[in-house]
Amino acid sequence: MIVDLILIGAAIALEPVPLTGYILLRSTEGGNWKGYGFILGWILTLALILALTMALTGGKPLKKESTPSTAMLIVKILLGCGLLVLAWRQSARRGRSTRATPSWMVKLDRVNFAGAMGASFLLQPWLLVAAGAVTATAADLSEPTTVAVLAGYCILATSTYLVMQAYGVISPERARSRLDGFRQFLTDHRDQVIIVLCVVIGLWLIGKSAYTLAG
Repeated sequence: MIVDLILIGAAIALEPVPLTGYILLRSTEGGNWKGYGFILGWILTLALILALTMALTGGKPLKKESTPSTAMLIVKILLGCGLLVLAWRQSARRGRSTRATPSWMVKLDRVNFAGAMGASFLLQPWLLVAAGAVTATAADLSEPTTVAVLAGYCILATSTYLVMQAYGVISPERARSRLDGFRQFLTDHRDQVIIVLCVVIGLWLIGKSAYTLAG
């Protein structure tokens, strides 16, 4: 479970679309507070989904080879397939996608603190988030380290935003130019990053889950 959560958490943190949205929010008037709102909404969303997962499982791991455990493995395979389909669709659009700024990005300058929290919810990479939730069904809250592992997953999935926010607070002028450059990099390489993340996590979910089912 730990390795799975590390991989999924890192993929969530590196997903380029929400990263671009966050950087654009920070570049608007009152961007510092909007950044706090985005991060708060982001980590609260992840924590709430994990809390709901723990409520459904009772904080105990699903029994191996039970019907619920088998169902979760099948769900992970389907999520992995979904990520591969997303990677294929992104690859098919490469070279044909427009560089025009999406309408939702244009509207970010009118977003307030609460709106930034809502934007972070909408921009979650939901296939990856769902994969994290399904993986967490193996968590055992009776183990002292489990809460730390789940908290670490949430922090890892938020790490890029925490680093950028801290940089923006400590060195606003330098951060502005660096983040603008990073946003341009994400814009130029968005398709490649999405494809790599989806293929790596998709194949991992399919391969590991299929191996467990076969065993």
